[in-house]
Amino acid sequence: MITIDYRDRRPIYQQLMEKIEELAVSGLIKPEEQLPSVRSLAVELAINPNTIQRAYGELEKKGIVYSVPGRGSFLASGQETLLAINRAHNRQELAKLAARAKTFGLSREDFLSDAADAYDEGGVVE
Repeated sequence: MITIDYRDRRPIYQQLMEKIEELAVSGLIKPEEQLPSVRSLAVELAINPNTIQRAYGELEKKGIVYSVPGRGSFLASGQETLLAINRAHNRQELAKLAARAKTFGLSREDFLSDAADAYDEGGVVE
């Protein structure tokens, strides 16, 4: 379910956070569902438990998960949580697209116009 790309330049804890967010958005992890324990995930992924604890801690700061002492970490409930995750991912993708548009000399106005058109068309590519 969760995989880590060791060739990726991003820290492992960030990759782990992103994977958990993706699983939440896709519905594979349901609100109020318990996340894998730090220990079991560390064994499964063959990474340091502190790395997983850091990822869970960062997700908790963002309000995406919450922890119950002695029970573990759980995906927070609420549409706001999923919207926040989606918005963060959208911003990351938009940043990549904006950088690419700038590289190829596309004006800000044209970029925003194209983005608005794509949104209005529901993401359908002609």
